[in-house]
Order: sequence, then structure tokens, then C-alpha cells
Amino acid sequence: MDKAVLARPASTVVLLRDGARGLETLLLKRNKALMFAGGVWVFPGGAIEAADRTAAADDPDRAARLAAVREAREECGLAPLPERMQLISRWITPEVEPKRFDTRFYAAPVDGAGDVVIDGSEIHDARWLPVREAVEFQEQGELGLLPPTFITLCDLARFDSLASFLARGERAAPPQVMPVIGKEDGQLLVMFPGDAGYDRGDATTPGPRHRAVLCEGRWHYRYQGVDAAWPSLVHG
Repeated sequence: MDKAVLARPASTVVLLRDGARGLETLLLKRNKALMFAGGVWVFPGGAIEAADRTAAADDPDRAARLAAVREAREECGLAPLPERMQLISRWITPEVEPKRFDTRFYAAPVDGAGDVVIDGSEIHDARWLPVREAVEFQEQGELGLLPPTFITLCDLARFDSLASFLARGERAAPPQVMPVIGKEDGQLLVMFPGDAGYDRGDATTPGPRHRAVLCEGRWHYRYQGVDAAWPSLVHG
């Protein structure tokens, strides 16, 4: 097996606000011409740069927060406050991928109207959507997402408002996930820790199921028979 490409540190910020139909988040559509994740809807974010690390005095978490602010400002014209961000998860690109990131996912409130200004180059569209409706649009095949974005939206769908999310507080140990890509019955899927096929990379291995399956362009999260040591990434 070839040696995996080193994952580049990156950060993403899930911008949140209250809307008429509940908790809303901002999704950005990437330019279809981009080699990485072209045409999909994402949260603002990108790689951590040397200037971010310098400004953060080489503190990894602080650098990630500053990078998230910078990327949000560049991509959508909004700049959340670093100190108001909550670390909610950490996603590492599968080892088989040629371009890999080790991405910290933060969530942060947006003050004011949340008016968006996109660059029209890397980002081609932007939409504030109620979190639950975004999940429904994905289920209807109307919103192309990557698994980390899909899982994050599903988990946030349990919150009715920004206040209910903020009241939870930052978790002491947010999940850290490196999916393993597989295929079963012709369907692409990604396995998470606790799935029977995760360690061997064999999606057909009988046993517990902890995975997201892509069926007709729609992701479906499955969590069945998994040991409690590997909690669900989506909370009801």
C-alpha cells in the first residue's frame, strides 16, 4: 500500500443564526471547475496558513479559529468572533485520497442580518437555510454535500434555535473522524469507527454498521448495533 499523503491542517466554521423557520446555517456552493469538491455545498473554510499560525503564536486551536475567520471573510464577507466559536468535530480526509485535510469544524453565531458577499470565483452561490430544511433538501437530491457537511447538518437539526445550541456549551471531547471509503452492492459509502468493516476497509464485513451510504446522489446515515465506545455522530 502506498504511503498516505500528509493531511494539511484546515478549519471550517458553521455560521448560525435564528430564522423564521428555526436555526439557520450558511451554505456556500463551490465552483464546479475546482478540482477539490467542485460543485458541492460547503461551510466556509480552508487551509490554515503560516500567517494564521504566526498570529496565534503557534497555538493550533487559535490558528484554526483565525483561519476560519479569514476564510469566512474571504468567501462570504462575514467574520465571526474567534472566542465565540465552539469546536464541534474534527474530520480527517480518508488515507486513499490524493489531497487530504485535517479539518477542525467550529460553529459560531452571526450577529446582525448576516448579509453575504461572495467572490464569484471559488464560491458561486450562497444560501441561508434552516438546518432541518437543508437536511430535507439533501434527502430530496437537491443539495450536493460531502459526508462531513451532511453529518454536521444532521446533528445540528436537533436544535430549535441558536440559544438552544449555545446552551449546550462546547463538548470536552468533540468527535474526531477519519472515514474509510468502501462500496457495497454497487453503492459508494464511507465507514466510521465502530463499523464492522472499518479496520479492514471491507464494507461487506458482517456486523455493526456505522456509515454513510450514497444512494442515488443522497447520503443516508446508518448506526446499527455499534458498541457504545463509538457513539453516534448524529444525536436525536
